[in-house]
Amino acid sequence: MIAFDQVAYSYGDRALLSDLTITLEPGGFYFLTGPSGAGKTTFLRMCYLDLVPSAGALSVLGLPVADMDRDTIATTRRRLGVMHQDCLFLDHLSVFRNVELPLAVSGQFSPSDADDLAELLDWVGLTPRAAARPSELSGGERQRAALARAIVLSPDMIIADEPTGNVDWDMSLRLLGLLLELNKLGKTILIATHDLTLIRAAKSEVAARILRISEGTVQMAGADL
Repeated sequence: MIAFDQVAYSYGDRALLSDLTITLEPGGFYFLTGPSGAGKTTFLRMCYLDLVPSAGALSVLGLPVADMDRDTIATTRRRLGVMHQDCLFLDHLSVFRNVELPLAVSGQFSPSDADDLAELLDWVGLTPRAAARPSELSGGERQRAALARAIVLSPDMIIADEPTGNVDWDMSLRLLGLLLELNKLGKTILIATHDLTLIRAAKSEVAARILRISEGTVQMAGADL
């Protein structure tokens, strides 16, 4: 799914990540952990093609990033659903229209998709809030809207950056449950989180693997915390 081979990333003269040699397999469920500032978001941004490695070879969905042109990057990104930590929405649009947006931007939306979108909003529990503006949503509702938007193009992989960082425990479990359902459907899941309790909850349901950032590199930890 995603393969790092001796990958490094630097900000100017500062080497943030180096010697990354790790593979995320199709259908896997992965957690990315590490202290603030260690490079978790940078690692994720390389995974969803927002950053290009400073050195080494990176392949995403079987395609070498070094060989991708702009059109290939755009096509590949449609197979990656991303939940950003800050849940950016267009505030003048309703929840329904914000979730619909990736379809519209990619030129794939048609009137027949409205029923599918309504079903998706129902799946994340937001049918009563479909006409609301993002500013009217609670933290948990925003995160569920972000998840719906991330998967509206039916991606092969979902990448989530601290998706439960601003919600209570009950909502964290609800979001985790939705991601576990997607994994059971064959989707690869990668979640960056500080929450070890969330990881333990997931590991009672799925054989999740843990990626740990330490001293500028990422290592695949065992199944145990």
